[in-house]
Amino acid sequence: MEPRNPDYARDVEELFRKAAFVMDVGYELVAISPGRVETRLTVQPRHLQQDEVIHMGVQATMADHTAGAAAGSLIAADQLVLTTGFTMNLLQAAVGEELRCRAQVLRAGRTLSVVESEVHAVARGQEKLVSKATVTLAVLARKR
Repeated sequence: MEPRNPDYARDVEELFRKAAFVMDVGYELVAISPGRVETRLTVQPRHLQQDEVIHMGVQATMADHTAGAAAGSLIAADQLVLTTGFTMNLLQAAVGEELRCRAQVLRAGRTLSVVESEVHAVARGQEKLVSKATVTLAVLARKR
């Protein structure tokens, strides 16, 4: 996949810096390439639900924002992406010291992009797939 913006990596990094909620939760950008983004989260007690499992909301936000960044790596500089559809499957309980999310654009269209995000929990060095999301994003003109 070819980026339409030569400064796509800088713009994706900025997308993370400007998203206050995402920064508050603690997600970190790990890797960016055209149509692909990887993020991670060092799990803290505030990320857990009452049974010591990483909260689904933490996983969903990670999957959504990482997908948006992946789609954002392929758009023009005068565009933005917004989620219009989101489906997530929880595959097993998420337990570990870290979450990693890898998002890959499946289709980058003129008006819609479809991205798949996989969330992995890392426990004692072992990575397990814990959830998977399909995210549809609208490609819109950025208002200046």
